[in-house]
Amino acid sequence: MFDDILRALKDRFLEPIARAMGPVPSPDWITVIAFAFGILAAFAASQRNTTAALVLWLANRFFDGLDGTAARVHGLQSDFGGYLDILLDFVVYAAVPIGLVIAYPSRNVALAGLVLMGSYFVNAASWMYLSAILEKRSAGAATRGELTTVTMQPAIIAGTETVIFFTLFLVFPRHLTGLFAAMAALVCANVIQRLVWARKFLA
Repeated sequence: MFDDILRALKDRFLEPIARAMGPVPSPDWITVIAFAFGILAAFAASQRNTTAALVLWLANRFFDGLDGTAARVHGLQSDFGGYLDILLDFVVYAAVPIGLVIAYPSRNVALAGLVLMGSYFVNAASWMYLSAILEKRSAGAATRGELTTVTMQPAIIAGTETVIFFTLFLVFPRHLTGLFAAMAALVCANVIQRLVWARKFLA
């Protein structure tokens, strides 16, 4: 919901860092570094080491923001880089809740975690296929002036809100059932929001 506003602020903050780093490591390697931190966060969460998991999760988000900024600053943007970024992001988005379910294995937490994973699955189909249609109609990211590889229709839960929810998961693990359920409900609202928009503008 706030990604368009915060992306410009993020680039303003990260651009000096990206320039100071130079073109090495490449943006793709920065993406891989972010991924490694994310997987380590999931492992730490599975061991109930939520402090380490939180630090690793925030490191994941830092480097995940840095890769795109570095690509733009050094003229190294690529379609493969955008694809790799979103693919590895989704692995981390699945791994961290799974790690928490392993650490706090109650029936309610597991069921709420399953619902959250299911909402991710439907949500991914809702925005990725819609993005493909919009790119096909020449109404994609380049036309809209977006900084992403493909257009992403605004929704209630996007990157910023995911950072907030996952941080809450790690800070308040005793409330995972409610937090998982709340995020799943809002992700499902994304799907409905996009469906209503698509019915209006694509029909």
